[in-house]
Amino acid sequence: MRWRGCQVSASRRSGATDALGPEDEPERDGGDLLAALLDGMDAALCAFDADGVVTHWNREAERILGWSAAEAVGRAGFAGWAVRSADAAEVQERLLSAMHAPGRQVHEFALVTKSGGRVLVRTQSAAVRGPGGEPAGVYCAFSEVHAQIDLERSIALSEALFEDATAWGVVLVDADLRPALVNAHAAKALGSGRSAVLGRPLGDLVSQGVEELESALAHVLAEGAPPAPAEVWVTVRSERGEPERRCWRSGFVRLSSPLAEEPVPLGVAWLFEDVTEARRAEQDAAALRFRTQQLHRAARAAAECEDPAEAATTHLDFALAGFADHALIDLVVSAEGEEPVRLVRAAATPAGAPGPSLLVTRGALPVRYGAGHPALQCAERAGSVRAGAPEGDGGAEWAAARQWPQDSRFALCAVLRSRGRTLGVVTFLRGAGRSRFERGDAVYAEGVAVRIAAAVDLAAATRPS
Repeated sequence: MRWRGCQVSASRRSGATDALGPEDEPERDGGDLLAALLDGMDAALCAFDADGVVTHWNREAERILGWSAAEAVGRAGFAGWAVRSADAAEVQERLLSAMHAPGRQVHEFALVTKSGGRVLVRTQSAAVRGPGGEPAGVYCAFSEVHAQIDLERSIALSEALFEDATAWGVVLVDADLRPALVNAHAAKALGSGRSAVLGRPLGDLVSQGVEELESALAHVLAEGAPPAPAEVWVTVRSERGEPERRCWRSGFVRLSSPLAEEPVPLGVAWLFEDVTEARRAEQDAAALRFRTQQLHRAARAAAECEDPAEAATTHLDFALAGFADHALIDLVVSAEGEEPVRLVRAAATPAGAPGPSLLVTRGALPVRYGAGHPALQCAERAGSVRAGAPEGDGGAEWAAARQWPQDSRFALCAVLRSRGRTLGVVTFLRGAGRSRFERGDAVYAEGVAVRIAAAVDLAAATRPS
């Protein structure tokens, strides 16, 4: 096959009228280009003319069957060399039938290798048309069936992972650490639609935990997948409601191009499962065991205190471990039913360096709590009250306005009740590095308050009049 190229002279490019004529144009051979294209294909390819004679045979066909192009081209069909004699007629008929059929036809044949072995191949054949549209031959691309099945399995696996029914979140992250493809489960977990997630930085989707997540993805791109799944706690930036902290058990797989001579990372396949409920249940169980042990230790230590007031601070100190940063005990000094309720400071943890709770010895001066203070609400309602500083930089002012240490950001007040009377309030405070008090924390604080109230009531009963 030959083709004639065109060459434009410098005078034509500059606007002159003279040009090379057809007789001056060099004739170029396209056979080398065609051979290079055929030999560079990943699939084996052969072609037949209208009489069934082999006209083309590429290197992949030679690799699979062992027959070189010089041995294959010019043969009449596969009979006597590439198929068994008993199958030759059927194979020839099915291959050449593609000349008179629309589109492509798919068949499976058992071909014979040059060494005498047999290879099951899957073929796709289609007609080659002449200048007038008449059938001029057939081209046939084929590959080993097991290789084709492996490819189909890979495609089927990819499609299955991105179906809506999967319980795993699947995200393909590109080399820039941006989602390139997500399934419905992952998009829902990220708090957005599937198309809205694509191409966005992970920091736009995840707030807390994004640094750890990006670090893991970058490590996989550079070093490969970690030996075991990792659990990452994240907070998703959701437009549908209040952001919630979630725990994702994540696995990572580095994706490399199979077409490059050296592995070129295309990105990371990130698969994750939401295990928040299980991890929270484990954390709650561990916290419950620890708190139960603390109550037991506090009771044993308080039993050795001669002064009931010291026993009250002992309960307070044991309760602080792993629970809060500061604690206060305020006692009611107003008469029963008197409003507003007046409280005086009885004990407090040091505001600076950590240390045991200290009894207040400066006298019974009422604490200047403003109206609506959580401790006053707790005493008036005879129930627990939780409070938190507003988001932003106003936490120090919020704490100072409530007569609490400046690093306080979250508060939990539990009422001290004994013999049907409200004796005071115990307040637990957490700094910015901790989470808000939850309902389970309030239950624990109420259990501690019962023990402190008993000690405070005993101290009042045994105090000299």
